[in-house]
Amino acid sequence: MILDFFKTAVNLKKISRQGWIDKLSIENPESVAEHSYSMAMMGMVISDMENNDSEKILKMILLHDLTESKIGDYVPGEIPIDEKNKLENEAFLKIIETLPEDVKLEYETLWNDYRGKDSEEAKIVHQLDRLEMAFQAKTYQNEGHSKEKLKPFFESAENEITHPKLKELFRNIVNES
Repeated sequence: MILDFFKTAVNLKKISRQGWIDKLSIENPESVAEHSYSMAMMGMVISDMENNDSEKILKMILLHDLTESKIGDYVPGEIPIDEKNKLENEAFLKIIETLPEDVKLEYETLWNDYRGKDSEEAKIVHQLDRLEMAFQAKTYQNEGHSKEKLKPFFESAENEITHPKLKELFRNIVNES
């Protein structure tokens, strides 16, 4: 029943981004749904500007954190990466199991592509994830949160963003006053 899938997606509005809680002690941080929405807006514009497969990028973005609705938002280092990957893969298959077979197959293919960074679109989505995080970090910095505590978020983004347009946007975000 597709209603279960929709309930899972809607639940992302209630899942807080854990890194902001752990590192900044923010009481009401952005939700995973808000993060995904911001990424989707960025992905739509970038993919259209760069002539990428916009539909593929947007679908990957909408699916990339869906498992957090079931397992929560683990921050890097909280659990071993192999365990996190296993939990996410199991959760994803469970989430899509009630969808029509052709849709399920498409989403599983997109999920595996994203996870393996197999396509150019998957690589862009991973970098958009970091770019959106940097943008949110800059927003929190502008609201008065510690620049020092935000430094690891900016460093992580800088290390992982390699796409020229995204790298330029990252520099603009960081240098914005």
